[in-house]
Amino acid sequence: MDNDELLEPETKDDSDTVSAPQSSDETLYCEAEDSAAVEKEKPARESSETDLEIEDTNKLFTTGQRELYLEACKLVGVVPVSYFLRNMEESYVNLSHHGLGPNGTKAIAIALVSNTTVLTLELADNSIMEEGILSLVEMLQENYYLQEMNISDNNLGLEGARILSEFLQNDTSSIFSLQLSGNNFKEESAELFCQALSANYRIKTLDLSHNQFSDKTGEYLGQMLAFNIGLQSLDLSWNHLHSRGAVALCSGLRVNTALKKLNLSMNSFGNEGASALGEVLRLNNCLAHLDVSSNNISNEGLSKISRGLEANESLRVLRLFLNPISMDGAVLLILSIKRNPKSKMEDIDISNVLVSEQFVKILDGVCAIHPQLDVTYKAVQGLSTKKTLFTWTSPLKLIQSYADQHKISILDFFRSLNPSGETMMSVGAFRKAMIQQNKVPINRYQVRELIKTLGEKTGMVDFRSVPTLRPVPIWATPLPQTDKKTEDGKSQVRSVSQHGALGNHRPFSSAGAYVVRQVVT
Repeated sequence: MDNDELLEPETKDDSDTVSAPQSSDETLYCEAEDSAAVEKEKPARESSETDLEIEDTNKLFTTGQRELYLEACKLVGVVPVSYFLRNMEESYVNLSHHGLGPNGTKAIAIALVSNTTVLTLELADNSIMEEGILSLVEMLQENYYLQEMNISDNNLGLEGARILSEFLQNDTSSIFSLQLSGNNFKEESAELFCQALSANYRIKTLDLSHNQFSDKTGEYLGQMLAFNIGLQSLDLSWNHLHSRGAVALCSGLRVNTALKKLNLSMNSFGNEGASALGEVLRLNNCLAHLDVSSNNISNEGLSKISRGLEANESLRVLRLFLNPISMDGAVLLILSIKRNPKSKMEDIDISNVLVSEQFVKILDGVCAIHPQLDVTYKAVQGLSTKKTLFTWTSPLKLIQSYADQHKISILDFFRSLNPSGETMMSVGAFRKAMIQQNKVPINRYQVRELIKTLGEKTGMVDFRSVPTLRPVPIWATPLPQTDKKTEDGKSQVRSVSQHGALGNHRPFSSAGAYVVRQVVT
């Protein structure tokens, strides 16, 4: 169908046609309802990034939803996005990098006012500006279905922060996740957000990474976190928080009872900030995931964090990558876990630290007490990583071999590790179960590889993602044989698989086990 034909609505007589109101004072809902108020001019192209293709969507969408969006596009003078037309009844819609601009965003917002299917909306990098964010906020006052929205990299600045903070102060929507990364927010914006979030308990996940926040922001955030009881995940990575801001932020974290995941990587906390974090870990029993990678924390700061970990009963993941830590600091860290019998630590990342064999022996002792623990380090001094890896048998092959011997499936084996018998399990619980089980001999390095194979997602492993092992053809590894001549001078070879079945076909082994050839006269 020709694009022009698809974009042209049915027209009435000229005498019945009313000019479209273009004033920004008119609400977007009234504009959407005025179906006759459409100019006959062909909409101008707003951006080269706008998707210009309009496909036949009659089979996919109800006439009302589809035509509402097309009408809105003509109303604001933009070309419809065919991706949105195809997916406006899906739960996830990704419109990032589409060059929507404020008007294109307004058309999307008009269409979403009455939409009940879209739960997650991605609008990153669309230059939506203040006008676009205003349209989205107005839409959210009517839409009670949208739950997650990403408006990162739109350079919203102070005015955009003011619009969002006013919305958050009077939020009655279903939005619980906001991604606001890379929007050039500074201290003034942080103050507005923190004032709004001090009383807003609906937002559970907030991404403020890649902005221009400095130490003053740490003060605002500390005050907000002392009162907020709704926020569970906060990303402040790639900002400019130094020791003073870190100390102020930690003052609020000490008494916070809701935040579970905090990303502070790529700031500059230093040892003073690390000392404040150590006090947080000693007192806070809610935080489960902490990332302080690349924060200029040395052994001195790490020793303060380690003291906090000796009393902590909630932290499960600690990322310390790209900090100037030596092996001595790493030893202090893992010994702090050993001294804490109630530690729930599952994953420590010090993957830039070169360790010794003595460190590995100490770690083995710690893991004997805390089998759920996995520590990622760079390498062992004087030991070839490649040679070590090649000495390990594939954990899946070992499990497959066990399953074959006991005539069960791999899925049955994994489900037997889970007390509930379900097909999903937390990474820590799975690691602990694999180390403690005595059916298949396996070390913690093989368990780590197994977790990667099972496709770890959000701290969970899914047994249903177990790959199927391909049988190994016998001609891949030739076996010696002695053929016996038949009466006609030709040799006859028959094969016996590990199950003992005779046949003329080439035998396979499902788990790389033995395969026998038998010569028959």
